Amino acid sequence: MESKALHRPIAVFDAGIGSYAIVAEIQRRLPHQDVIYFADRASFPYGSKAPDELARVMKRTLRFLETFEPSAIVVASNAPSITVLESVRPMTRLPIFGVFPPLEEALACSANHAVGIMGVESLVESEMLGNFVASHDLAGASVELINASSMVELVESGAFLFDPQGTQASVDDFVEILFRQKPDIDVLTLSSTHLPWLKPFFKRAHPRCHFLDPAESVVENLGTGIPGTGAVRALVTEDERYSVSDFRRMLDRLGVDLTPKVVEAPQ
Repeated sequence: MESKALHRPIAVFDAGIGSYAIVAEIQRRLPHQDVIYFADRASFPYGSKAPDELARVMKRTLRFLETFEPSAIVVASNAPSITVLESVRPMTRLPIFGVFPPLEEALACSANHAVGIMGVESLVESEMLGNFVASHDLAGASVELINASSMVELVESGAFLFDPQGTQASVDDFVEILFRQKPDIDVLTLSSTHLPWLKPFFKRAHPRCHFLDPAESVVENLGTGIPGTGAVRALVTEDERYSVSDFRRMLDRLGVDLTPKVVEAPQ
């Protein structure tokens, strides 16, 4: 489908398959909304990039997505949303929405007053996430910041689809270590858009913990959208690590009827 067939689409992007969860939620809540889905696998992972480099990636990506005349852009990744979104927001006149840890909800449903934010390394080690947590009324609750970069790789590599047993073993090991160190945690936020794909694995590893996916709240913030035909145009970049063929295999396994168009990484 050519971009001219889309009417003021919402552009959704991150560094891979993770952002499709946001696209699917837009389709569910706004079935007539057109969408540009950009999976910039050549830039994976966002979470390993320093803020200056990540801001440059965001700037190039915004310029690229503006060519499709979107009505809004969703930065469907927690790391840039927390660390650089405010610095890149002035680079476009379009409304930009980010993905943030659902910390208020986590605190509200924690019986033990002990929650964790799982995200990539650069997010959990950033001063910005510390400030984000400090901006909330914790009321004596503890909030642990948990590096889950190894879990994100299980998704972008496709292991969660093509090696579920190995994925479960890796998740089990991760969760065992986490709860050995932090046994009181009873709510964890899945604060990388990749992590919700692993929710069933996490639940099997620790059924008594509640795992929160922020996708629904992101789409709520988009309002009523701009009706089109409900079309989704998928664009993808690739490199030697993350091929388009593997990306297509993941979409097929997920039952997603999309034919992604290969594009050059924005420069």
